[in-house]
Amino acid sequence: MIRTWTIIGVKDVRSSFRWYQRLLALPETEPHHDYFGQIVDTDGEVLLCLHSWGEHDHPSLASPENAPPGNGLLLFFRTDNYETALANARTIVDHLDEEPGLNPATGTMEFALRDPDGYYVHISATK
Repeated sequence: MIRTWTIIGVKDVRSSFRWYQRLLALPETEPHHDYFGQIVDTDGEVLLCLHSWGEHDHPSLASPENAPPGNGLLLFFRTDNYETALANARTIVDHLDEEPGLNPATGTMEFALRDPDGYYVHISATK
């Protein structure tokens, strides 16, 4: 199996790490480094990687000033814990970018919000 690991540039790996774990109702763990962490599902699947801006000379992660964070990127998560994710989202942001609604194309409930770095995060129920 080949898997894609999405890596996003963030200001504070530890803070963003906790934000995503809380949103997705994942067990609290610590990132392996101050500059890099993997958000991992309970089955060990890597959902998202967080990388400090400017570390390791990766050209696309040099600085958020080179391009707005999330420009052209939609972080889309499907979850069995939709109601929990929605409740958690309401405690970690002031407002949702998209209120919960039924997507007629998928037949599932969805909502959207921005993470601490401005990335657009879309949460969809699996059923």
